[in-house]
Amino acid sequence: MTRKLMIAALGGMAIVSLALTACDGGPSSGGQKFVTIGTGGVTGVYYPTGGAICRLVNKDRAKHGVRCTVESTGGSVYNINAIRSGELDMGIVQSDWQYHAYNGTSRFADGGAFKELRAVFSVHPEAFTVVARRDAKVTTFTDLKGKRVNVGDPGSGQRATMAELLKLMGWTTKDFSLASELKPAEQAQALCDNKVDAIVYVVGHPNGSIQEATTACDTVVVSVAGEAVDKLIKANPYYAKTTIPGGMYKGNPKDIDTFGVKATFVASTRTDANTIYEVVKAVFDNFKDFKALHPAFSHLSPKDLVRDGNSAPLHDGAARYFKEKGLM
Repeated sequence: MTRKLMIAALGGMAIVSLALTACDGGPSSGGQKFVTIGTGGVTGVYYPTGGAICRLVNKDRAKHGVRCTVESTGGSVYNINAIRSGELDMGIVQSDWQYHAYNGTSRFADGGAFKELRAVFSVHPEAFTVVARRDAKVTTFTDLKGKRVNVGDPGSGQRATMAELLKLMGWTTKDFSLASELKPAEQAQALCDNKVDAIVYVVGHPNGSIQEATTACDTVVVSVAGEAVDKLIKANPYYAKTTIPGGMYKGNPKDIDTFGVKATFVASTRTDANTIYEVVKAVFDNFKDFKALHPAFSHLSPKDLVRDGNSAPLHDGAARYFKEKGLM
């Protein structure tokens, strides 16, 4: 079963290929509207999520005139900044960074509130996931002190969430003997090559990178719980306790307690309401097909995607569709 999950998760990358193939046809003409979705690393869930959305949008592009492509990026913080600057039309971001960007807090304090940011819909839950080499003797998050830890690349949501947790613990990255900044696609190999003792990933499950890290070498998924986590959740409503199911990954038979966020799909007021309406319609009118495109989507319901994780105002185009369908 685990191997099937791995194949399904990694197979999500094929969604992107199909989405891009569906966009072939030369330069823009006849009033076609091109949109680009910023995602994340190719081994994560953001990349196939963007591909799943584009695949459904491009299926009927002859009717609505919207043509969709995806771009692999550094993740949440990068996507928000790129939407703000106009480099991207839409992006997938963690719910906590949607909140901070709209309110101009945390990493977005210097740039000020991004009041043009708009929620489109939320997607799958994401767990703050720590995987450590078994020989590193790490059983809880506090055991990471003095270890070699990949904290993630600077533009990623996991790097920023890690910083929030460390702050509440009274730690900095200097409390690790090494704080590397590898991208998600690089971290599993680094772990198994003994270049780091642990890796951190905020991601939906099952995930191909975590699957690789738990099958290619002897590792353990680490519990992330305790007073600092409780404070983090109490102070920030976009965080919640969650569980990584036991048996999902080799060598980890028991449920793992941690906390998490939601992956959310966002845009800005720069992207017009009709375009967003057609993107939302493509996903929600074909919701059963959408759920089948990745294992992380299997338990989603339309109402969950409207209700949970969205802290910026809904885009006018999304609100129009949801009202038509009685979802809000």
